[in-house]
Amino acid sequence: MGTFFEFILENIQQFLSFTAFANLTIGHIIMIAIGLIFIYLAIAKDFEPMLLIPIGFGILVGNIAFAPGFQIGVYEEGSVLNYLYFGVVKGLYPPLIFLGIGAMTDFSALISNPRLILIGASAQFGIFGAYCIALALGFSPTEAGAIGIIGGADGPTAIFLSSKLAPELMGAIAISAYSYMALVPVIQPPIMRLLTSPKERVIRMKPPRSVSKKEKVIFAIAGMLLTTFIVPSGLPLLGMLFFGNLLKESGVTKRLADTAKGPMIDVVTILLGLTVGASTQATTFLTFKSVGIFMLGAFSFIIATTCGVLFVKFLNLFLKEGNKINPLIGNSGVSAVPDSARVSQVVGLEYDKTNHLLMHAMAPNVAGVIGSAVAAGIILSFLM
Repeated sequence: MGTFFEFILENIQQFLSFTAFANLTIGHIIMIAIGLIFIYLAIAKDFEPMLLIPIGFGILVGNIAFAPGFQIGVYEEGSVLNYLYFGVVKGLYPPLIFLGIGAMTDFSALISNPRLILIGASAQFGIFGAYCIALALGFSPTEAGAIGIIGGADGPTAIFLSSKLAPELMGAIAISAYSYMALVPVIQPPIMRLLTSPKERVIRMKPPRSVSKKEKVIFAIAGMLLTTFIVPSGLPLLGMLFFGNLLKESGVTKRLADTAKGPMIDVVTILLGLTVGASTQATTFLTFKSVGIFMLGAFSFIIATTCGVLFVKFLNLFLKEGNKINPLIGNSGVSAVPDSARVSQVVGLEYDKTNHLLMHAMAPNVAGVIGSAVAAGIILSFLM
C-alpha cells in the first residue's frame, strides 16, 4: 500500500514539475506583460490591431514556460509552431505579404507626381543612419544591417532581411519594427510640428492628375524591371509587390487580385504575427541586445521621419510658388502604409480644415514601400 501511495505521489510531483508554474521565470512574466500591453493597445487604442493582436497573443503563447523535450516551443524541431515558424526563418511569408500589398496599392498618386518618389527615397536615410549607429555601438555589420531596416517602418522587409543576415535577432527586430509601425500616430506628429513653420503647414498642393489604366499597367511592369535590374537581391519582395499590383491594374485578373489582398494576406499575417510573437521566448529574447535593438529602432524611425520632412523643405528651395510641396507629407516617406499618410492628413487638417493632404501623402508613402525593399536589397548585396 505504501508503495502505491509513493507511486501516486511521484506521479503528482512529476506532473507538477512539468506545469508552467514550476518552470516560470521573471523573464516569462515580463514578456507576458508585454504581450498583454500589445493586445491592450490594439483593442483599446486601435493601434494596428491586425498586427498587434496576433503578435501579442503569440508572445503569450511563446512564454508559457514548459519543460524541454515535448516538442512544444517554436524553437523545438518537430513542433507545430516550429513548422509554422519555417515561413519566417526562410523568408517565405514576407514576399507573400508584399504580393497582397501590391494587389491593394494604388500607385496613381505617385505616377501623377513622380518627383514625390524622392521623398520616399529620402526617408530611407533612417535605415542607413541606424546602420551606422549600430556599427558604432559594436554590432556586427550583418546585425547592424538587419537592425537598420527597422527605420523603413516595414515589418515584412525587416523580417525578410533579418532572416538572411541575423536570424538570432529576428524576434527582437520584428517586434521593434511592428511596434514602431503601430506607434506612427504617436511618434511622427511631434517631429513634424517641430520641423515645420506655420506657413509651411498650410501650403496647398495642386490636385493630382487622372492616371490611365495603361499608365498603371506600364508602371507595374517597368517598376519591377527597373528596380530589380538595379537591385536583383530585392527580387523576392519587389517582384511580388509589382506582380500583385499588375494583378490589380490589369483588370482581367480580379479574382486573383482579390485573393491576394484578401484571404491570402490575412492568413499569412495571422501566421507571421503569431509565430514572430511566439519566437520571443524569454530564455532567448530578453537580452541586452534586444533592448539595444528596440532603442536603435526608435532612433532609426525618428531619423527616417526627420529626413523625409527636411528633404521636402530642401526641395522647396528650388520650387516656385504654387509648385511647392507641403512638408507635412515628408513623414509619409516611411512605408507604414497607409498610417503615415493618414498622419499627414490629420496634422494638416489641424492647421487648415480644408487642406486635404492624404492623396498627396500616398505618393511618397507607396514610394517608401518600394524604397525600403530596394534598401533591403542594397544591404543584402554588400553584406551577404
